[in-house]
Amino acid sequence: MQEPGVTSPGYARSVGNTLLQKVWDLHTVRKLPTGQTQLFIGLHLVHEVTTPQAFDDLRRRGWPVRFPERTFATVDHIVPTDSLARPFADSMAEAMMASLERNCREFGIPLYDHSTGRQGIVHVIGPELGLTQPGMTIACGDSHTSTHGAFGAVAFGIGTTQVRDVLASQCLALEPLKARRIRVEGVLPRGVYAKDVILKIIQVLGVKGGVGYAYEYAGSAVSAMSMDERMTMCNMSIEGGARVGYVNPDATTVAYLEGRPFVPQGEAFDRARQWWTSLASDADAVYDDDVELRGDRLSPVVTWGLHPGQSVGVDERVPEPGEVAPDERLLVEEALGFMGFSPGQAIAGTPIDVAFVGSCTNSRLSDLREAARFVRGHKVARSVRAMVVPGSQAVRAAAEAEGLHEIFIDAGFDWRGSGCSMCLGMNPDKLQGREISASSSNRNFKGRQGSPTGRTLLMSPAMVAAAAIAGQVIDIRTLNVPDAPLQPLAGGVA
Repeated sequence: MQEPGVTSPGYARSVGNTLLQKVWDLHTVRKLPTGQTQLFIGLHLVHEVTTPQAFDDLRRRGWPVRFPERTFATVDHIVPTDSLARPFADSMAEAMMASLERNCREFGIPLYDHSTGRQGIVHVIGPELGLTQPGMTIACGDSHTSTHGAFGAVAFGIGTTQVRDVLASQCLALEPLKARRIRVEGVLPRGVYAKDVILKIIQVLGVKGGVGYAYEYAGSAVSAMSMDERMTMCNMSIEGGARVGYVNPDATTVAYLEGRPFVPQGEAFDRARQWWTSLASDADAVYDDDVELRGDRLSPVVTWGLHPGQSVGVDERVPEPGEVAPDERLLVEEALGFMGFSPGQAIAGTPIDVAFVGSCTNSRLSDLREAARFVRGHKVARSVRAMVVPGSQAVRAAAEAEGLHEIFIDAGFDWRGSGCSMCLGMNPDKLQGREISASSSNRNFKGRQGSPTGRTLLMSPAMVAAAAIAGQVIDIRTLNVPDAPLQPLAGGVA
């Protein structure tokens, strides 16, 4: 997919520019009197929840979709992950599904539903299809659109009214962003993952620390990350208040994209490679803020409270209200009361009722492989119900080709179809009552996983898997698990 103004890798880079500024400038239509920028949107991703009203508004006004070839749809939020029989048991879910199907037919938008083999969580299928590419502006009616910034794109979530605006004009009016570089240095220790890194960043900078900023993730630890890991970090940028999170495109980015369905092929790919890597922030780029985090000093992180910034290392204790700043004490007291924690209580040993591996944060093949490494040869604790929900039909098929589903099923996990599932509970996968969940998802707000009194502990997929087996939060660094990556079962596909 060719971006406007991005026709040649010979684009003259401005010295001292960040990737954010380069991509922003390339997509600027005009500066508005309000100080906002009218920005062209290169890729628009839609799903069933935030689009019905947007399409209805187009219909009322007699407006077409301006560039239907730049919009792609999937279904993920409300779809059941156990049975796809239609009509869905939930009448609201069925209505949303039918509405998206009708709107895509009428307005000429490709829909990746279950019949295509390409259905999945919108932030999983965009990258795996190669729709997501460096240098793009990407918008979606979902807050975790920042995921796509892992490829060197400027990607952000929008509301239903803005979904309508993009459909009608392919443009948005946006406030310019400041740039904060977050350098994560050193080699991540055993048992520490990208999920732990981003949770630590949010803990340090705060859930509002990124307001008005784009986060550029850099440093030796980020450079060593796979694309899946980079997506995990960028995914949760919004949880730290940042509108955008991104990583500069490099050889890892290029290798991931090569051969994917919507990526240029042959000589066009070679030209794209040069273009993509030219977009990386200049060595002398100027940032509004610069932060360093020692990745080699991190431990596995677990949330204990009501937002992702309320977290501790798995070997640490939840805070005493008197230990925090005065303006945070009421929030800490509220969180301790809701979660049922005593001040100063160790997080390790907390019993769990539910274990959930999934969501747009951690449902890719590498996440499932790592969770399976801790599950293999064990059984889920009798007190725990556990589920694994692949991020897409393609992830599910690849996992089954490797025999990962057999590992999970043999251990007592429920092996599900692809979708958002228990991450937000807009489908049958929900917490019940006061259940406490070990979750690889991205939010631990009250009611987020479907029960107004349910409790969520966010952690990496490996930590979730270990908790499912132990029946409680456990430090995976204490387990005797081989360091080598899990190998496919006999008959699987390498």
